[in-house]
Amino acid sequence: MEEKTLYLPTEHNDRIVAFIGSPLGLLAAWLVLINTVTFLIFGVDKLLAKHPRFRQRVPEKNLLLLAVVGGSVGALLGMYLFRHKTLHRVFRVGVPVILAVQLLLAAAITLYWNFLR
Repeated sequence: MEEKTLYLPTEHNDRIVAFIGSPLGLLAAWLVLINTVTFLIFGVDKLLAKHPRFRQRVPEKNLLLLAVVGGSVGALLGMYLFRHKTLHRVFRVGVPVILAVQLLLAAAITLYWNFLR
């Protein structure tokens, strides 16, 4: 009778599983997902804008909301790669401000967590 080999996790695999299951890993997964979705939504909205037969567009408030919930990098990339919403002041100024606030918040949380707590 053939003996089944069991999977024995290595030290490297344990670290990957531990990272994915940690709050930091979940945050990283969320940021990758929301930035990818935001980037794609900007591309789809640009495509809809170029073809006038499509009347249903993505509302600007939804594009900004995607940036606020973590997709600011995807929004910036989508704006400049697709050349979409770059003439609108609320996007040209708002999205970089959202990104700056998110980075400052992350730095403040890191500073508190590592040094002040």
